[in-house]
Amino acid sequence: MTPLEDRLVELLTPIIDAEGFELVRLRLSGSNTKTLQIMAERPDGTMTAEDCAKLSRAISVVMEDADPLPDQYMLEVSSPGIDRPLTRLKDYDRWEGFEAKLELTQLVEGQKRFRGTLAGTEDDNICIDLQGEEDTALIPFALIQSAKLMMTDDLITESLRRSKAAEKARATDDNHSETN
Repeated sequence: MTPLEDRLVELLTPIIDAEGFELVRLRLSGSNTKTLQIMAERPDGTMTAEDCAKLSRAISVVMEDADPLPDQYMLEVSSPGIDRPLTRLKDYDRWEGFEAKLELTQLVEGQKRFRGTLAGTEDDNICIDLQGEEDTALIPFALIQSAKLMMTDDLITESLRRSKAAEKARATDDNHSETN
């Protein structure tokens, strides 16, 4: 991340947290008109269109008050999606058993790109079962430049299952709080 992106993360993370979400990724792109992309989700891994709108409104207020970007910009608030980026160590545990692609900042055993099945974490290392390898590889999290889940039928099925379970839990919580 750039120093400006780091400052934006520092500015916006408390707001994102206060609204009940977790920051997945922040990116600033574009040359003439910048685009500030905020990717966030609830702690249960879900994010609805209503959630995006709510978070966008909260971020807009802070951005207007702090004015950290000198020029015009567009704000995009989105969910990570099904084939989501893996940006936090906990993402590798949450999505253990699913296929992912990793790109490293430097060569490891002669390559920078790897594909395999996530096998969780161990200390500050990503565990991944690489295609064609017998042993589980340990890759330092600090060496990961980018990583994302691969769109598979299993991933789609699991994402839908988790989304329905989270929706049901929220509905139960809402009904419980209404009766109190």
